[in-house]
Amino acid sequence: MATIELTVQSSVNEYSLKNRAVVNHNNPKFARIETGKPFYGKVDSKSHGVCYLTVEKSRDPKIAKDKIGLSQLQREWVEVGLDQRLSLEPLLIPRQDNLIGVITVEIDFFHKQKKAQPAVNTDELAPLFVSKFVDNAFCIDQLVTIQFNNLIFKAKVLHITAEDVSGFKKGEKSSEKKKKCGLLYTNSRVVFERSSESTVQLVGRHKGDSAHVAIISPDWDFNQMGIGGLDKEFSDIFRRAFASRVFPPDIVEQLGMKHVRGILLFGPPGTGKTLMARKIGQMLHAREPKIINGPEILNKYVGESEANVRGLFEEAEKDQKKMGINSALHIIIFDEIDAICRSRGSLSGSTGVHDTVVNQLLAKMDGVEQLNNILVIGMTNRKDMIDEALLRPGRLEVQMEIGLPDENGRLEILRIHTAQMAKFNKLGTDVDLEDLAKRTRNFSGAEIEGLVRSAQSTAMNKLVQAKDKVSVTTEEAEALKITRVDFEHALSFDLKPAFGVSDKQLESYVLNGIVPWGPQVDEILDVGEAAKRQVSESQRTPLVSLLLRGNPGCGKTALAAHIAKQCNFPFVKVLSPENMIGFSEGAKCGAIKKVFDDAYKSELSCIMIDDIERLLDYVAIGPRFSNLVLQSLLVLLRKLPPLQSRSGPHKLLIIGTTGLSDDVLELTGLQGAFNSCIDVPYLSSAGEVLACLLDNSMYTFSESQAKALRQRLTKKSCHIGMKKLISIIEASKKASIYTVLYVQCCVVCTCTLPV
Repeated sequence: MATIELTVQSSVNEYSLKNRAVVNHNNPKFARIETGKPFYGKVDSKSHGVCYLTVEKSRDPKIAKDKIGLSQLQREWVEVGLDQRLSLEPLLIPRQDNLIGVITVEIDFFHKQKKAQPAVNTDELAPLFVSKFVDNAFCIDQLVTIQFNNLIFKAKVLHITAEDVSGFKKGEKSSEKKKKCGLLYTNSRVVFERSSESTVQLVGRHKGDSAHVAIISPDWDFNQMGIGGLDKEFSDIFRRAFASRVFPPDIVEQLGMKHVRGILLFGPPGTGKTLMARKIGQMLHAREPKIINGPEILNKYVGESEANVRGLFEEAEKDQKKMGINSALHIIIFDEIDAICRSRGSLSGSTGVHDTVVNQLLAKMDGVEQLNNILVIGMTNRKDMIDEALLRPGRLEVQMEIGLPDENGRLEILRIHTAQMAKFNKLGTDVDLEDLAKRTRNFSGAEIEGLVRSAQSTAMNKLVQAKDKVSVTTEEAEALKITRVDFEHALSFDLKPAFGVSDKQLESYVLNGIVPWGPQVDEILDVGEAAKRQVSESQRTPLVSLLLRGNPGCGKTALAAHIAKQCNFPFVKVLSPENMIGFSEGAKCGAIKKVFDDAYKSELSCIMIDDIERLLDYVAIGPRFSNLVLQSLLVLLRKLPPLQSRSGPHKLLIIGTTGLSDDVLELTGLQGAFNSCIDVPYLSSAGEVLACLLDNSMYTFSESQAKALRQRLTKKSCHIGMKKLISIIEASKKASIYTVLYVQCCVVCTCTLPV
């Protein structure tokens, strides 16, 4: 039959719901076609190419003789308007090799719904679809109208798999192949899916795998996340917070399960908390994350702070009312959440604004009208300040510590920050990233990034000629490379980890070195070495403490600092009274606790507590001391470090120094708080004094001078502190004449004084 030119008009409702075009039965061009039975016509569309319409003759007077009735969706698909001419070519589609095996259609409401509708049971919708559209021709991208449960849906054909029955005998299975067009028959299987923006809820066995929106963007590359050293933490967060969101919403609903609505990331500054929160927001197929700085919520006007909190959840509430379980995920990221969520009642003299903000946040996250389409991610380095009601299940349920990276983590971070340089051949061949990872113990992720940036600036500075003007030639810039020397300079001068070693303070304590004036010194150093090995190697004693006790000036601080330096632990800090001058008792306790808290974050740590009696404000007259500081020290000296972390148990060595007597140490409980207590004696014999005087590192004497010193000191009984002896020797170096006589007089007089 030749092509027939017809004018397009609106279809009658009956044929719209049957997805068929309609022509007048009196049109002579369709005289050979039986009324009431469908036939097929081919038309051309600009976007979709060839389209196949299912057409039916009708006696309805609303259809004019020379016109064809098309529904709104059919006109949209064929791309033709009302009263336009349409070229229809009637044709015969063979059933034998064009039967549809599986047809996948995407459905949505024809008219947008203002509130959530009951879930559509696909097990009921599928047979209805087949019965209404049996013998209809369907093409890819075809738009269809269907009525179900008093609601009208718009459907779009996504995929067609046609059964090829040609060449098969009775009883044999037919093969399947994808096709652009096919005929629906009674055994065709229908699969329903929904688009990402659809509010339709689908349940049943005829629901497609992608009927729910995948929580993880399908094109997301986990290898390109740029989060170094946090694989385990990210894996734990995904298991707790997102695994349930991968499953279809109706399955989760059948389990009676509620999604995790809150995550708290805590840990030292610069370890990647904010970075991980941003990457989570990018990874998830959700609404654009709202990133809020904690202080931005607060407002000086009454009620405005609470209104700001409510405003963060408004879109999520509207979505849940409209779309129900199919609502998209709404992510709210709170940076510095401790600024607004402090423990209620903790701020003395407060107007109560913080308390009401916390109450409002609690109500929105897990109140009477619970939201199941939100994920609140909070970040802080002060978890202890957050209200405990926020930390229970149902609120900030997943609490993940983002600690300092281990060696493998540091290597990953270095590779991430040097990848661009390596790609463009700007990284020197002598740069050993594995060696840098070993040497950057206790560096946070931000500090490693700063190290790379410092090495880059060092290399660039070599090319800058800062005289009258700063200029770099193109050839010099092209030849720029960051070498090992640049990283060495950055490590030595520019970057020191916040959780590292107090090098300068320790150096000041051992400025004159350690003079082995007798076996007592060797014994003390051996005990310190044994304590270091015990902390490093033992799995049963993660906490070892050592107390050096002696009279003022005996050298106990220098010995403690030497032991701390020789540990080579990544974290070595000094608690000294000189850093707490003017502190109140509470401030002292806070400063002491902070050093211990920082030490717990490192795998191997050493804390040197110098001059304990000064920390306690101890005075023999009375006696008087600070009981609050004493009790804090006693608690912290016995507290074990965290038993487990990503890289195993953390270890802590504590070295204390004091001039308190044994009786005072016993009464205060300090002696029992340390594992061992070692006495550091004064120099008590002429031989020990001579060993110091004749040590080349201290002073250089001629043979005759040394002989004279031996004669003067041999018969004398000595009792002098190492600190006093060093002071005498240094003073003698400044004497312009009679140096030996000056030293002899000072030493002999000092050693023979009664103590």
